[in-house]
Order: sequence, then C-alpha cells, then structure tokens
Amino acid sequence: MDSQTRGNLRQTTYHAIKMLIVTGQLPPGSRVTEADLTQRLKVSRTPIREALSRLETDGFVQPRSKNGYSVMRIDTATVNEAFDVRDLLESEATRLATRCIDDAGRAELHMILDECDALAALENRTMRDALREMQIGIDLHRIIARLSGNRLLYNLLDGVLDRCQAYVWLDVSRLDSFPAARKEHREIVTALCAGDEESAVAFTRSHIAAARRNILGVLEMRKGVEELVSGSSAVS
Repeated sequence: MDSQTRGNLRQTTYHAIKMLIVTGQLPPGSRVTEADLTQRLKVSRTPIREALSRLETDGFVQPRSKNGYSVMRIDTATVNEAFDVRDLLESEATRLATRCIDDAGRAELHMILDECDALAALENRTMRDALREMQIGIDLHRIIARLSGNRLLYNLLDGVLDRCQAYVWLDVSRLDSFPAARKEHREIVTALCAGDEESAVAFTRSHIAAARRNILGVLEMRKGVEELVSGSSAVS
C-alpha cells in the first residue's frame, strides 16, 4: 500500500468513526474499542488506532482507565462552551460571506433551501428523510463558512459544527423543530444573498440561540426523567 492510499484510509476511517458519533450510532458515554471498530468498519487496527487518537485530540472520545475509549458525554457546560464559540465564529463567517458572495454562492444556498422544502413536502415522510434534512441543515452552515473566503475560519467552524451536530442528534424525536429551522435558514440566506449584513448576522445569532435552547431543553428533560426513575427505584 503506497503512502497516498494509507493517507486516504486514515482520513476515511477518521470520518467514518466521527460520523458514528455525531449521528448517535455511538451514543455519549458508550465504550469504543479498536476490536469493535475493526469489525464494524472492516479495516485493520492501525488506521482505527490513529483515528481514535485524532478523535481524542478533537474531543470526541476520551481514554478509559483500563482499555479502549468512551464517547464524549454531553452536559450543559459542554453544550454552552460549543455554542459560545459557534456564535462568535459563525457570526463572523456570515458577515464575511455577505460581503463577498457571488451568484454561484447564492445558487448553492438556494439549492439547499429547495432540497429542504422538497423533503418537507413529502407525503409519506420517513425518519430517513428527517435525518437527511437535519444533515443538509448543518451543511448549509458549512457552505456559509466556506463562502466567507477565510479558510482558517472555515476549518475552525467545521470542527465546532461537528460538535453541535452531535448535540442536535441527541433527540431526533424533536421533529417539531423542523419548521422553525427551515424558516430561520431561509431568513439567513435571504438576508445574506441580498447583502444585508446586519440582518444576516442577527438571524444567524437568533438561529444559534434557538438551537442551544432546544438542546439544553432535551438535556434538562432527560435529567428530570433520570431523577424520577432513580427516585422511584429508591422508594421501591
């Protein structure tokens, strides 16, 4: 195997494991081992080991005391930290994109909106369709970051969006939030494409704040359920 092939394998393995995490297929706190991932992804242990080391550096997994890793746990503090950084970076990315967007960029953003609308209009909408809309909603923010023209900003924001995507997948049963997200995305894109910098930034920040509230609400609900269950167990 030549160096380019090895490099591609390392990259694809890293992204494959990260997607298992951000889509909730490897839940927060779950144990992850090289052996399990080798069997699941059908690759050798070397790229798995390298990917896990990189994911540890990126904050997606942490080493266990005995062996293997565990997937990052999500709590109020980690959510707030990620969304504080996202608010700073994405506001600036939106501002820059508004200043330098061209016709091709406008067309790309409107294609995302059109795809969301098409998914929303499906008569027999499946969970797969909902998850697809959730994914392209995140992709919309990545496109805006790329259109900012600042590669370092894009790379930093790409990592933060990965974190936030993992949080969004906490509870995919909250499908009632899709109409609001669609409206917010359209407001951002409309203002950005019209060159209305201040409105685009304001809509972006409002959208991020709403996403933060939704995720914190899920965490609070889960905490309440856990306390109720533990209290019932103690009584019995």
